[in-house]
Formats: sequence, C-alpha cells, structure tokens
Amino acid sequence: MSDLKQLHISVGGKTLTFETGKIARQANCAVTLQCGETILLTTVCSAKKAAEEIDFLPLRVDYQEKFSSAGKTLGGFIKREGRPTEREILIGRLIDRPIRPFFEEGYFNEVQVLSYVYSYDGVNAPDPLAICAASAALVLSDIPFIKPIAGVRVGLIQGKFIINPTMEEQKNSKLDLLMAGSEDAILMIEGYADFLSEEQILEAINEGHQAIKIICQHLHDWQKIAGKEKDRSALRATPHDLIKEISAKYGATLDKDLRIKEKLAREIAMDSIAESIQKDYFPEGAEPVHSKTTVAYAFKQAQANVMRSMILKENRRIDGRTCTEIRPISVEQSLLPRTHGSSLFTRGETQALAVVTLGGEAMGMRYEDLDNGDGLRRFYLQYTFPPFSVGEVGRMGTPGRREIGHGKLAERALLMTMPQQEAFPYVIRLESNITESNGSSSMASVCGGCLALMDAGVPIKHPISGIAMGLILEGTEYAVLSDILGTEDALGDMDFKVAGNAEGVTAFQLDIKIEGITPQIMKVALAQAKEGRTHILHKMLESCPKANEQLSRYAPRIETIQIKPSKIGTVIGPGGKQIRAITETTGVQIDISDDGLISISSTSPEAMQKAKDIIHGLTAEAEVGKVYKGKVVSIVAFGAFVEILPGKEGLCHISELAHQRVQAVTDIVKEGDLIDVKVIETNDRGQIRLSHKATLPAQAPCNK
Repeated sequence: MSDLKQLHISVGGKTLTFETGKIARQANCAVTLQCGETILLTTVCSAKKAAEEIDFLPLRVDYQEKFSSAGKTLGGFIKREGRPTEREILIGRLIDRPIRPFFEEGYFNEVQVLSYVYSYDGVNAPDPLAICAASAALVLSDIPFIKPIAGVRVGLIQGKFIINPTMEEQKNSKLDLLMAGSEDAILMIEGYADFLSEEQILEAINEGHQAIKIICQHLHDWQKIAGKEKDRSALRATPHDLIKEISAKYGATLDKDLRIKEKLAREIAMDSIAESIQKDYFPEGAEPVHSKTTVAYAFKQAQANVMRSMILKENRRIDGRTCTEIRPISVEQSLLPRTHGSSLFTRGETQALAVVTLGGEAMGMRYEDLDNGDGLRRFYLQYTFPPFSVGEVGRMGTPGRREIGHGKLAERALLMTMPQQEAFPYVIRLESNITESNGSSSMASVCGGCLALMDAGVPIKHPISGIAMGLILEGTEYAVLSDILGTEDALGDMDFKVAGNAEGVTAFQLDIKIEGITPQIMKVALAQAKEGRTHILHKMLESCPKANEQLSRYAPRIETIQIKPSKIGTVIGPGGKQIRAITETTGVQIDISDDGLISISSTSPEAMQKAKDIIHGLTAEAEVGKVYKGKVVSIVAFGAFVEILPGKEGLCHISELAHQRVQAVTDIVKEGDLIDVKVIETNDRGQIRLSHKATLPAQAPCNK
C-alpha cells in the first residue's frame, strides 16, 4: 500500500516495529507495534469539541488482552472478553499516567485511547509496548500532544540491568521496574524490588531512561515524516491576567486561610473564598465577562501559587510542618477481637483499618491470564476508599481504577516480605479500609497492612513502612516534601511513593506533572524518603515490636505434609473417592499441590491428627529394618500375608513365623490376628518380605 509507513527501533537487543496507515484508518490515528511475535494495536480518537463547563482533560484509556492472541479462550461459560481484569486495569493506568500531562495546556476535548493485544508470544511482555504504541499514535495524530514519550521495563538479573527482559528472564529478576518518560525527563515509574538500595534504583532508572531516549528520538523523526498537522483550534487560552487579578484581590486571605492546619476547617475557608469570588465575578443581572469554569481554574491556580511560595520561601507547609517533617502517628493493635488480625494505623488525617483473614487454598484469589491460564494468589490485598473518608457523599459499587491501583501497589510492597508457603501454609487476605484520607492512603495501607499481618501472627521476613513524597519546582528552586497532604498532591508537581525498610526498597511509584525532574532531585527525594519511612517504621515497632507467636484462637490451623508426586493419586483415589472419605470422616479441608505438598486445615487438633495419620498410612513406604504391627489378612500353605500399612501387604514366610520349626501356619497365627513383623527385604516390584520371629526374644540354645 502506498500509505503504509513503518518504523524499526532496536532497543535492548530487540526490534520494535511500528506501523501506521494499514489498520483502523478512520481513527485520528492507529498504530500497530510488534516485538517478536507480540503485536498490539493502539488507536486514538478525540471529540470534535469540548464541553463548555469543563476545566480538565477527559481522557479515557482502555487496554485489553485478547485470549485468542495466545491461542486460548476464557475458562468460564462466557468465552467473550468482557469486564476488564485487574491486570488490564493496571496496565491501562500505566498508559494513562505518563501521557496525561503531555497534552497541550487548554485542551479539554474528550480523548479515548484503546489498546489491544492481538498476538502474544509468551516471551515479549506487552505492557511497555502499550505505552510506546499509545505515544506513537498520539504523536502521529492531529491531537495536540506535546512530544513523544516511551516506556520500558528494567530487570536486574545476576547483577546486570536488562531492558525489556523476556517473561522467563523476569522470573529471576530482583527488580520489576516499568518506567516512562520523554527524551528529557522521567514521567512515570512503577517499580517493585527485593530490598534494593536507593543507589541501585537510581542506576536502574538511568539505564531505563537511556533506552527511552532512543525510542523518543526515533518517534520524533517519524512524526516529521508520517505525522499529521496538529489541530490547535480547540485550545483555550490560559487566563494569566485573571489569575493575577484574583491573586491580587484575594492573595492575603488565601495566605491566611491556607495556613489553617485542619483539613475540613481549611476547606470550609476555601469554599467561603470561592463564594465571594462567585459573587464578585457573577453579579445578578450582569453579563459575566468570564465563564465559571475559567474563574474556578484561575482560583485554583491562585491557591497553588500561594502554597508553593509559602513552601519555597518559608520552608512552611499549609499544616504548619517543615518540608521533612512527618505527621503524628498512632497505632492500635487487635482492634477487632473476632478477626484473625487487625490494626488501626493513623498518620495525621489519614487512617487505615487493616484486617487479616487466614484460610486454606479455597480462600485463594483465582485469576486467568495469557501466560499461566488459571492461577491462584495466596496473598492478596483489597483496598476500599469509601466517600465518608473525605467527608463526602458518593456512589458505592465495584472498586474503581484508583482503588485497584492503590491496592496493588500496597500488595506488591508487602509481597517481598511474606513468608514462603512451606513456612506458613496459609492463604492470606488483607483488607485496607480507608476511614480517613488526607494524603497517601496507599502508603497507610502498607503500614497498617504490615501491622495487621504481625498482629495475625504471620512470620513476615521484615517489617516495612511506606511514605509519599511531593515536589515543588519553580525554575531552579525546588523543595522535596515528606509525607504529603492531599492538597500538596493536587497543587504540587510530584507524587512519589516509596515502601521498604532501612535496608532497602520493596516498591516505588512516581507520577510527575512537569518535565523538569533531574537525577539530583530524584537522589534527594529517595534519601529523604528513606529517612521518612525509617521514622515511620520506628513508630510502628514501638507499638508492635514483632509478630505474634500465636495465631488467633478463631483462625484455622493448617499443617502440611510433603509426599512424593507419584503418591498424589493414592491420596485422591479413583474419582476422588479416597480424599472425600478422609474429609467426611475427619471434617478437615485438604488441598494438594502438583508437587505433592498437602495442606490440611481444621479447627480441631484431633481431626487434624486423624487426617494426618490416614494420609501417612496411605503414602508411607515400607522401611527395611522397621517393625510394624500388622494384621494377618490371608493365610497360605507357605506363610501369612500381613497388612503393615493401609493397602500394603507383605509375606511372612512359614520359616519366619517362629524360631522353632512350624508344621502349619495356623499353629502360630490365624486371619485377623495383629502381630509384630519386621521388614527384612523389599524389591523393585514392590514385594515385601516380613519376619515375625525377628521380633521375638531369641530362643535359648539346647544343652546336650
């Protein structure tokens, strides 16, 4: 085709092939991106004009993985992809976060970005490719998007950083860092690590940014060849004069009221100023000069200017703290007596009520994905953010994208400290119920969640905490803020969350609204975050120095038995007959993994022991030299067959029944007798030779 355009970029030893003009040609732009045999299609469309009363960019990003891309279909009755999975929502957020700040100022038309995985090779992960494809489509379209961005994954394997590692390589990585940026700066980071140092994280970010620069440079060149002219006719001019006017009229009042420490009282004061502005600019009967949306936007910018000036010039924040100061922290353990573990963590005006529930395999979180098909999570965190936590009225329903994203960040921050299944065989459900919010409820979920796990008696490897950092940047002046408030997040330039302990980092997430963050600022932010999370962790450990040694009396008890995988069928029995008999007889819950690890769950120690004895009997092997009490099950002329283990019989030859000569087997034993026998030999056919006389006292020698 004459309008077919391609771009090939080599990054990390792999080739990215972009293509446009072939598929979905009625969209503002559509791009396919191929790496190996993984292929994505990303389209972008925008509305022709913006709604009148709107002062934000209505951007919608959806990502979908077609199971047919890997030659699979969904496992349930409905075979059609429908509601997005947790993974699809999280990747949609990863695409959204770096592109949102790069639409030109004043562009409020509705924009939709749709990304589909149409072919998946199980080798090349689609999530960094989806960010690159979205950027390419926006860059080539007529939508006013400022400049190219790109996304890459960075792994750390055997001490070496790998760009876009394969799925197999990533399994052995101590780092899972997905990042996006422009040629000049980092815009978004989502990273999980096995207690890596701040220096290692900075090095990984630098490695990733070098690869991002290469992609951005090629996309910039491609835009000159294949890109459409940008349509800026819908841009609304920024009301700089109005911002100055409102700042001059209300600056003193804003400066006074923004220093009110309590959130609700401060918001009431801001609402009062907003009402005065409305009366001033929209008098009854007069034709307004500005729209309500424009005035509201200018007022928000005036607030931001006052807050930012206060921080940069006075080292003073709106709640009275310095830039490095952490809000007061309080902890209450075992708040809920009937739960398996609970903790109420309060930091300033942010509060999380964390609850732990322990159970067997049936409580695990089941999921389907392109790589593994059906899977089971043994640890999962569910985060809820009800409207009352911010003093508002709102709709209740299924968790939104924000709740899923915050929950996954906290979950993966804690995942690195969770015990191995062999050490703690429970499935763990952790809930974080946000009961108050004024800044970084996700990091409160990390802290509260860690404390609830300790309260439940989960033997975590290391207690960890989390903190959210902010940034105010004006030219060359900047201030990094520890433990940010909601207002500082909204009116500031950065939201940087870091979780871990004093030794290393387990999770970090960065979103930035500007293109000016430097390696030096990142270094300062990470160092300040380490100080802050160490302080928070110290406060946590004052209330809970170590995990409880005993589980709650309401928690089920789980014990494990390791058997040979070849014995799994013996325990299950034909059609599950044997395992059903065990559970019906004892009342326990039994789960068996493919590697032969059996988990037995029960609230009764007696039932637990009975089930263990049955399973041991079914799977035990006869040991040469060991004495068993067996039951005589049949008698033949040359000996007796004795059952020494459930389903396992051996032959006690007539010569092994007694020290003296035996005329008939029935002279010594009869069917149904219980006798002691010693295993004297087993062979490769499973035949067992037994001796009864070996368990009898030696016969005294005859004196002649």
